[in-house]
Amino acid sequence: MAYDIQQVVNMSQAELDRLFSASEPGDIPNGEANGTAIIALGTPYSYAVSQIISYFAWQGKIFDAKSGTLKNEITPFGLRAIIAKVYKADSWFDQKPCIVLDYSETSMVAHWIRDEIRLVADKQYLGKVYWGKKHLIDFFLQF
Repeated sequence: MAYDIQQVVNMSQAELDRLFSASEPGDIPNGEANGTAIIALGTPYSYAVSQIISYFAWQGKIFDAKSGTLKNEITPFGLRAIIAKVYKADSWFDQKPCIVLDYSETSMVAHWIRDEIRLVADKQYLGKVYWGKKHLIDFFLQF
């Protein structure tokens, strides 16, 4: 089942957590993915906030599966920066396999950030962002 971005940003945290936990990691993706930050859950502003962030701050991620790395696409100008290592490991959320996006050794600005993603539908990944070991927000990637 493919997900519509408005459907995803309108899910509750419990629904996002269930979807993430019920999903497999899938293959490490390759190529460019449009990203949507999922913020302000449970409010009528969730979709609007996610769209503002997508325009002004973060548009997505560009994966290179062969090298096991990615770059984030940031700013309204689509700057490709903030590199992460990409590999499979157990999730901090539920200790099941996931794809980890690890900034600890590759980024001065985001070295305390760890993302985890799982394949929720064809070419669609749901992700969790951690600051240290504290869950911050969720995000959605569409290839």
